[in-house]
Amino acid sequence: QVQLVESGGGLVQAGGSLRLSCVASGSFSSINAMGWYRQAPGKQRELVASITSGGSTNYADSVKGRFTISRDNAKNTVYLQMNSLKPQDTAVYYCNAGASTFAWTPPRNYWGQGTQVTVSS
Repeated sequence: QVQLVESGGGLVQAGGSLRLSCVASGSFSSINAMGWYRQAPGKQRELVASITSGGSTNYADSVKGRFTISRDNAKNTVYLQMNSLKPQDTAVYYCNAGASTFAWTPPRNYWGQGTQVTVSS
C-alpha cells in the first residue's frame, strides 16, 4: 500500500505563487510516474502535470510556462511550483502516483486526499 500526502495549498491573490508537495510512504518497491491533477467545482478531474521516474515532464496547455513539476526520488516526493496563478486555477489539487509493491508486480494507481488551491481576483 502507498499513501500520498499533499501539502502547500491555500489562498493566494492572482499573480501569486504556491508550491505543492506530495510525499509517498508505505510499502512499495518502486514509484513510476507521479503527477498532479485538479478538479474544480462542477468540472471533471484533469491532468495538470506529470513526471516520469527519469524526469520527463508533461503539462496541460493551460499551465505551460507557469507551473513546474519536479521530483526528488530519494525522498519519494513530487512538487508543483505554481507561478502567475489565475482565478481559473482554483481547484482541489490531487497527487497521483503509480507504484509497485514488489518488483514483479504491475504498478497500481494511487491518489492523495487533495489540497485546496484558491486564487482570488
